[in-house]
Amino acid sequence: MEALGRHVLVDFYGCSPALLDDAGHLERALTEAALAAGATVLNATFHRFSPCGVTGVLAIQESHLAIHTWPEHAFAAVDLFTCGQTIDPWQACARLKQALGAAYGKAVELERGQPDLQVRQRVI
Repeated sequence: MEALGRHVLVDFYGCSPALLDDAGHLERALTEAALAAGATVLNATFHRFSPCGVTGVLAIQESHLAIHTWPEHAFAAVDLFTCGQTIDPWQACARLKQALGAAYGKAVELERGQPDLQVRQRVI
């Protein structure tokens, strides 16, 4: 059975603290990343915490992209779930790494909807 979806979990390190604390920038970055991956954007919800940090979710026709940031640690956790085989979550990862000013990232990809779960790791 072919995977029903791809789930990529990414930890980005050495990010720009200012960018990680800018909800507008993060919404634009996730939207551009989704479009670069070939996804169809449906809606977005972003919230800035006090004193810092942002959580955001972008609903896409093919599932979702989400981010949670810790500017005080120059760190962002990203969740990219895409259904089907036409969307490339790695395109989204590359765009986000650049948009966050990340030094590097570590990622795990899970193939969803398979009895024998496939897991791959990468440094990006």
